[in-house]
Amino acid sequence: MGAAGLPYVGVAERRARLAVRHRLAVGARAGRPEEVAASLVALHGSDPATVYVAVGARLTEAARAVAETERALYADRTLVRMHGMRHTVFVFPTELTAVVHASTGLAVAARERASLVKDMAKAGAPDAAWLKEVEESTLALLARRGEATAAELARDEPRLREQFAYAVGKSYEGVHTVSTRLLRVLGVEGKVVRGRPLGSWTSSQFRWALAPEHPELDVVGAQAALLRRWLTACGPATEADLKWWTGWRVTEVRRALTAIGACEVRLDEGTGYVVEGDVEPVPAPVEPWAALLPALDPTAMGCQNRDWFLSPELRPALFDRSGNVGPTVWWDGRVVGAWAQRADGEIVWRVLEEKGLGREALAAVEGEAERLREWVGGTRITPRFRTPVERELATG
Repeated sequence: MGAAGLPYVGVAERRARLAVRHRLAVGARAGRPEEVAASLVALHGSDPATVYVAVGARLTEAARAVAETERALYADRTLVRMHGMRHTVFVFPTELTAVVHASTGLAVAARERASLVKDMAKAGAPDAAWLKEVEESTLALLARRGEATAAELARDEPRLREQFAYAVGKSYEGVHTVSTRLLRVLGVEGKVVRGRPLGSWTSSQFRWALAPEHPELDVVGAQAALLRRWLTACGPATEADLKWWTGWRVTEVRRALTAIGACEVRLDEGTGYVVEGDVEPVPAPVEPWAALLPALDPTAMGCQNRDWFLSPELRPALFDRSGNVGPTVWWDGRVVGAWAQRADGEIVWRVLEEKGLGREALAAVEGEAERLREWVGGTRITPRFRTPVERELATG
């Protein structure tokens, strides 16, 4: 079937799917963080605050965002913070950890360990056998302690404090401790995960804990399972979107699409894919909706092509130089502005695209800003990756 004969999924339909499936429309909001994570597949976790603000924007009771997310992450362990796609830290539903590890983690882990061994050898540091001893000792310590910081582990296992130079003679030359690199390797290998932060929910300093036990899955099967989950939540998507989000080779993406029997559809930017049986339109929300989403929110970061919900003219203001999105203001399925928090805790926002915005839209956005103010309280949220408009708004 040629592209012209494929079912067409237009912008309005894609926005309707996003509103309902990403829990952004008021009637689609969730009761628990686990429901939010399952709906999005993964919450970006490289900026700790993103996890909580992304959950809070999608809960029926936003005031419970911090307590409920901490319960899920650290008490019930129904959510896990770990490395995933594109070597990025995410928060996943615990039942997905085996799928993520097999589908995306194994290849990254092999490269990370080889790089560590190579860097240590170049620096004249101890060999791989020595490193293996330190690794086994560290895992045993975590098993006894339950959770520990790198510094705490190094007190019990002094070899973790060993230092070695890397990239000698290059512009990015530096010195690493064994603990820094080894814990990172163990993380991508699925042996350890980040536990409770040392400070508040916005802290980026974490304790470490042993990863939950999970079965070792077949790589091909795991890639098919992950792609099915993502397409169900975020489809339709192009091959380029899927390659970008997963970090896989295009041959792996195509193999997984074939394995799940994905259906081709026609998008404005070309051929896209949905899971089998997902071609019919999704009913749009009864009422238009507003949302204030955090930097790195998975809805904004979920695909490579964003023109169907974000005007290209807004990108310079909303993204940093590495392609990380800042805090965004949404109205009825599209990004219309940005928001920030000032030093005194005030949430401020600015419309960057006024087309189609009336009094109802502005009132709804202000309502969401007030909802965010109420549950965040005095906690200060500063995105890890700053964008031009966020900096400007934050400084007043």
